[in-house]
Amino acid sequence: MKPLVIIGAGMAGFTLAREVRKLDKEMPLLILTSDSGDYYSKPMLSNAFAQNKQAAQLIMQTAVQMAAQLNATIKTSTHVQSINTTQKKIMLDHETLDYEKLVLAVGAQPIRLMIEGDGADLVQSVNHVVDYTRFRDMIALTRHEGSARVTILGAGLIGCEFADDLRGAGHAVALVDPNPLPLAALAAPVLSQRLLATLVSRGVTMQLSTTATRIDRDGECLQVTLSNGVTFKTDIVLSAVGLRPDLTLARAAGLATGRGILIDRTGQTNAADVYAVGDCVEYMVDDNGGTRIMPYIAPLMTAARAIAKTLTGTPTTIDFSDAPVIVKTPSYPIALIPPPLHALEGGRWESEEIDGRMICRFYGADGAMAGFCVAPQDAATRTALLAAMGAPAHV
Repeated sequence: MKPLVIIGAGMAGFTLAREVRKLDKEMPLLILTSDSGDYYSKPMLSNAFAQNKQAAQLIMQTAVQMAAQLNATIKTSTHVQSINTTQKKIMLDHETLDYEKLVLAVGAQPIRLMIEGDGADLVQSVNHVVDYTRFRDMIALTRHEGSARVTILGAGLIGCEFADDLRGAGHAVALVDPNPLPLAALAAPVLSQRLLATLVSRGVTMQLSTTATRIDRDGECLQVTLSNGVTFKTDIVLSAVGLRPDLTLARAAGLATGRGILIDRTGQTNAADVYAVGDCVEYMVDDNGGTRIMPYIAPLMTAARAIAKTLTGTPTTIDFSDAPVIVKTPSYPIALIPPPLHALEGGRWESEEIDGRMICRFYGADGAMAGFCVAPQDAATRTALLAAMGAPAHV
């Protein structure tokens, strides 16, 4: 019997494999990955410095342990060259594999900014435990009086998490963003202002409403030039401006793509028996053809459960429900559901402070609550706000 093949051994690939095994203990299962196949939680990468965690401490299970747990074959350090969806074959470097069904869980790659200067090629990103290892090693080599100077490009969710984490570990941090506030695309302005004040009080240098235009080598360090004319020296530049779905294999195989790999409500691509899950995907979110990139853990888990049912013989629609995004900034912990783009026009934020907790609700033009953010966040407040989103329209 030909196997179910999953390409990718990140959180999406392993989550799907686990869900499949809950439903079918014997289906042949093959996981292909270009890395070591060790299992770790990617969200932990942006809050491990303050805990002084080495990369090895982030590994939860090795590839050998995962293979045993899943009753699967895991081929590590394996590069997929191409996929023939008509013949249902996968071409590797030195062999060709047949598949019964195929799932792409190839994730996303860091967006690369176009920056001038002979130091631009030294900009780092942390999208994998291997990147984290390299980043830790660089910091260890560039300490000044016990700390390193780190400049972070991007004050979105990941940038703010890294800034808080690195500052908590005692490093000097500068945060650069073209918006006037951190988390500008996700949170209510009043909450972004509170986060800004918190980061500044911790010693983070905020360079907002500007961008990095040049990065030049300057001896053993780097000089950053901003669009507002400010220049300063730093040891490391970390880019946290976002990820872009990896479409390389999908496009070469003739799969339909937009911003991500396009799938239907069951997770299937436009090719028979080929599915996709995780950060590489552009999900269909309604029956009218609406699609969204959904780069968070809760949508991944929901999609994996539904696709596993479909793969094991019970066609199941991916039914997304609202789930808060937890921003891991310990100095000001935030939970939020950003309002959808279509609700922004004519909508408004309403904010109140209760016992030191800032609660912000977003109401669309129809008066219905379409998003929220809260800080400091807690489970009870998250639950209450989620319930309110299902309530009748606000007048």
